[in-house]
Amino acid sequence: MKYELGRCLLRERLQNSGMTLDELAQALRYKPERLNDFMENKRIMPLKTAICIADSLGCEVKDLYELIPNAEGLPIG
Repeated sequence: MKYELGRCLLRERLQNSGMTLDELAQALRYKPERLNDFMENKRIMPLKTAICIADSLGCEVKDLYELIPNAEGLPIG
């Protein structure tokens, strides 16, 4: 089955971890604005960034976005 990326769940993962956006940004050496762009779905995280974020928050990469099944297995769009 194929999936489409849905809404970014970074805000929820931050809340669950007890870490603030500024703390995560500092740990990753990113600007908070860049992380905020991910949370507001203005940008999609590159895989390397998602791996670093997931590691910092103690979650899996797949937990950073809603995954929407594409039953036909065809690209959407």
